[in-house]
Amino acid sequence: MTYEVIDEGGFKYIEAGKGETLVLLHGLMGELSNWEPVIDHFKENYHVLVPILPIYELPILTLGVRSLSKYVHKFLKHKKLNQVVLIGNSLGGHVGLVFTLAHQESVKALVLTGSSGLYENAFGGSFPKRESYDYIREKVEFTFYDPATATKSLVDEVYKTVNERSRVIRILALAKSAIRHNMSKDLSRITIPVSLIWGQQDKVTPPEVAEEFHELLPNSELNWVDKCGHAPMMERPEVFNGYLETFLNRILLK
Repeated sequence: MTYEVIDEGGFKYIEAGKGETLVLLHGLMGELSNWEPVIDHFKENYHVLVPILPIYELPILTLGVRSLSKYVHKFLKHKKLNQVVLIGNSLGGHVGLVFTLAHQESVKALVLTGSSGLYENAFGGSFPKRESYDYIREKVEFTFYDPATATKSLVDEVYKTVNERSRVIRILALAKSAIRHNMSKDLSRITIPVSLIWGQQDKVTPPEVAEEFHELLPNSELNWVDKCGHAPMMERPEVFNGYLETFLNRILLK
């Protein structure tokens, strides 16, 4: 990762560029580096923020998508920001949806890619066998269309995470929270512009999930990324950035 993590006021985050603010929200097993191609592309014309969601710091009894949404609210208040564009992958998209429902006046637009909130096939339908490195590698590869995207450093990071008991407990708690917090009945209340940028071969949140989001969100567009799995901003960053740039130009330069 080429960007410095700022530690300030109880928040850890990456910050780059000036202009309209884009807030990038990572997934449950996501790293800040997942967003590096997006930061690189947009920092020349936008103010890009990537907070570290406190998945391993919040009290276990309150850990869930709602508490992470409240954390994002506190972070934006700390940064004195309003009318931001939220961009979330996987669990980060779910957090963005919950935040938007509670604070729609603070969100100019929302971008979801492989978002949970309706359905998620986490780890391919089973929880990882912690002792088996090969099993973890297979499950990380499951996330992508091209298995080569699951680099050794990425697999190493996930393997380390799932072999720490305290982290595994938190991952399970958050995964259960995400399943419980189905948003199908709430999405019609989100009226701001929403762009869905979805991997056509996503096996974690399959294409029908994107289609359901598109149907339920009244002001949404759906963009497909071919030969791509659950994390388009990592696997096909040029296509992802192209869709995102077109969307931002449409909603911000009116």
